[in-house]
Amino acid sequence: MALFVGLMSGTSLDGIDAALVEIDSTGSARLLATHAEPMPETLREQLLELCQAERVAFAELAGAEDAFCRLQAAAVGHLLAGNGIATEQITAIGSHGQTIEHAPWGHAEGPAYTLQLDNPSLLAELTGCQVVADFRRRDLAAGGQAAPLAPAFHEALFRQPEQWQLVLNLGGFANLTLLPPRESNAKVIGFDTGPANALLDAWYARHRGGRFDADGAWAASGRVDETLLERLLAEPFFHRPPPRSTGREVFHLDWLGQHLTGRERAEDVQATLAELTATSVALGIEMARELVGAPVATALIPCGGGAHNRDLLYRLAQRLPETALVPSSDWGWPADWLEAGAFAWLAWRRLEGMPGNLPSVTGAAGPRVLGGVYAP
Repeated sequence: MALFVGLMSGTSLDGIDAALVEIDSTGSARLLATHAEPMPETLREQLLELCQAERVAFAELAGAEDAFCRLQAAAVGHLLAGNGIATEQITAIGSHGQTIEHAPWGHAEGPAYTLQLDNPSLLAELTGCQVVADFRRRDLAAGGQAAPLAPAFHEALFRQPEQWQLVLNLGGFANLTLLPPRESNAKVIGFDTGPANALLDAWYARHRGGRFDADGAWAASGRVDETLLERLLAEPFFHRPPPRSTGREVFHLDWLGQHLTGRERAEDVQATLAELTATSVALGIEMARELVGAPVATALIPCGGGAHNRDLLYRLAQRLPETALVPSSDWGWPADWLEAGAFAWLAWRRLEGMPGNLPSVTGAAGPRVLGGVYAP
């Protein structure tokens, strides 16, 4: 057995998730402990500005990266100290970094790129642990989308002998994994379906002043504007076949504003954004089923922060009446910790010299070993 730490900071920018994961020689992973390191508001605002900036000074990027890396190191320190684990017991840290921009199709006829703020050399220095980082660009170099990467971990955790399963990560953006039965020759399918918490949180912050709409209560108080929903769903991304991935480059408040008349009630817009997430997920599931000729999946496992949004889960259940929503905790893994766990597992794959991507998900030319290794 080996101990790994997985670090994840998603597009919601609420903090660093640190997961202590035990992995055996077969790749079976068990979550041992977790720690959530809150993100200071000043750093969160700085990162949000970088995500939306047209031009950025190198010093500004370097400053944000340094602060982010030191927050990661604090998360690791608190996780290990809180559980009586010595640095020497950790085989490696798997660090995702903070995505600033993701453009797998490029911009203005330029090359494809994906940018995560991370400094694995500094993280190794601060923690005294070996670090595996920069997972996405190897897949991108092979012609892939570089995202999503979690479906390979979903397959390891949730794939069943005879049942079709769905895993839905509801982070800042929603990504879907369709898992065929192990006895099937069908390949795992996974892709981003569209926005989830990113737009909901941003609209809530603008009108209510908080970071997120707890339980989706504000969205539940509004009414879906069907005309607005139709305009939003006209976005070409929703109709693009996979492989596909997205981020704030496409879906942001200015994008939303382009579709508003200015006469909408704020709570109705929130309800419509929640319905947009549920509808785009349902459209994505139908698209995935058509790609592989799959029947209706018996279960959908929601994870990520949106798995706690009761209003959103209700909307999903309404859109997917033949599919049961099953908590990931029923499978031994809490909803909030799948992504951090995935990067611990991907670090293990890297050290074993094993591919970490699924070409059927990302569209890469083939399986690739992901990430670079940084000695302590």
